[in-house]
Amino acid sequence: MTETAVQDVTWNLEDLVDGGGPEACERFLAEAAERSAAFAERHAGRVAALDGPALATAMAELGAIADLVGRAGNYAHLRFAGDTADEANGALIAKVGELATAIETRLVFFDLEWAEVDDAAADALLESGGLEHVRHHLRTIRRYRPHLLSEPEEKLMAEKSVTGDQAWTRLFSELTSAVRVDLPGAEEAVPLDAALSLLSSPDRDVRRTTAEAVTAALEPGLRTRAYIFNTLLQDKATDDRLRSYPTWLSSRNLSNEASDASVQALLEAVEGAYDVPRRWYALKARVLGLERLADYDRAAAVADDDVEIGWDEGREIVLGAYREFSPDLGDLVERFFDERWIDAPARPGKRGGAFCAYTTPSVHPYVLLNWTSRRRDVMTLAHELGHGVHAALAIPRGIFEQSTPLTVAETASVFGEALTFRRLLDQADTPASRLTLLAMNLEDTIATVFRQTAMNRFEEAVHTTRREQGELGVEQFGDLWQRTQEDLLGDAVEITPGYRTWWSYIPHFIGSPGYVYAYAFGQLLALSVYGRYVQEGEAFVPAYLEMLAAGGSRSPEDLAAIAGLDLTDPGFWNAGLDLVRGELAEAEAAAEQVLAERGRDGAGAA
Repeated sequence: MTETAVQDVTWNLEDLVDGGGPEACERFLAEAAERSAAFAERHAGRVAALDGPALATAMAELGAIADLVGRAGNYAHLRFAGDTADEANGALIAKVGELATAIETRLVFFDLEWAEVDDAAADALLESGGLEHVRHHLRTIRRYRPHLLSEPEEKLMAEKSVTGDQAWTRLFSELTSAVRVDLPGAEEAVPLDAALSLLSSPDRDVRRTTAEAVTAALEPGLRTRAYIFNTLLQDKATDDRLRSYPTWLSSRNLSNEASDASVQALLEAVEGAYDVPRRWYALKARVLGLERLADYDRAAAVADDDVEIGWDEGREIVLGAYREFSPDLGDLVERFFDERWIDAPARPGKRGGAFCAYTTPSVHPYVLLNWTSRRRDVMTLAHELGHGVHAALAIPRGIFEQSTPLTVAETASVFGEALTFRRLLDQADTPASRLTLLAMNLEDTIATVFRQTAMNRFEEAVHTTRREQGELGVEQFGDLWQRTQEDLLGDAVEITPGYRTWWSYIPHFIGSPGYVYAYAFGQLLALSVYGRYVQEGEAFVPAYLEMLAAGGSRSPEDLAAIAGLDLTDPGFWNAGLDLVRGELAEAEAAAEQVLAERGRDGAGAA
């Protein structure tokens, strides 16, 4: 590492609980419980009678209660993410979940009664003063009216979720976080994320043996994870039936403020462009000197130029990219580093991957990473800090409108990646180095747009099959996974037998069914936003910051309109995909240059 060891980059979660530690969670939740009981006493059965000022006062009180619950809940969840093996963290998350659910159950009546208010009366109330930070939220609640149950049923659903889907999701997280991979020649087993990072090695033997080791590590708990998945598939089917959702994806689309038809148009447009990843992987095989790629070759470095980047250097690259775009944004990013809002090192028991937790507007966001000193980690840092600045800029919107629908949530993260990528590309001083970066950027786009669409198709297949045929066996999961991956990759990539089980460590399928298409939506939207910046330059900055600061106070269409984009245009998705094709052409040109130079030099494959 460089000057600052990444092991020292850990977050300070005490900001969430005013330095009170785990005990403060109970105090916060006790206060929230007392306030929620008083709130229910005042308003249960009387929501339809509220006038404008009274509605504003009620929403302010609900916001204060939600803040207390959110701070305690985030503290527990982030402690657990930092060390899933610590039983005390598991016990805390269970206790907080139970107490929070009791509060949620007591307040269920409000949304139900508000959704039932006469349309004309509700429209009039929403024009009242004092609702500037909750107006869109209140409108959104009413969109769920056809799918809400009675108050006793909603309370039962909320209470049972603690020992239902929430418990199964936690178990899956604990099981996958505990997976250790025995790599050839390694002194000790490594976390799954650390092993997967080796799939970018330029040495094919390393990639192959790593993939085999990952498959072997996934095997012992495979049936258990399949059972968890089956249980949650049926749980969702039951929820969808009770709530009258027409498809397995409809509830997700509603929360994303996207119609079933518009999402289907997105997915079909991306599937219609599957030739993009196939073209790239066919070219990549040539660059690597292979007749055909195997699944474990997809992330391989295309040139022996995968330099290590220490934490301090990575920090400066990302901070510089944000600061060059906007000094104010750069100052905000710097706070994440200086005020310990980041947990960076990979360590045993820590949750894999990376994420940004918005927490609540009264505190600040937190970022989790698993840093392995690769250039890809620099892009991940830029990505999660994009989420972070989005959350921080939207804090003034308040607790009900800080977060956006998932379809817009990736905009700032992908935009931050684009800024950082160009900075890295400017520093590349050889054709091989440029190709490495261009390939990494294109492959990230392929993973985000095309692979996530293929994973959506896998989800659709397993949800549909589970509903029509009953519980799926491990081999059925493997068949559906292989089929949807082959639809994506065609003849360009060989699916090896071991890869058939790799669906079993992906958390989105478990905790956020239907989530993954939002990555494709967000990536194509973000590329279009970045295209606007390229066209307009510095003049675009205020509009971009305004879009982020709006948080979730407007629909995705209205948020995109701030940046001058029209999501209702039928050609919008194809326009975004054209940008990806341009990226592919740039990478193809760079690859041909490297191949030509290699031929002149008489060099072998990278």
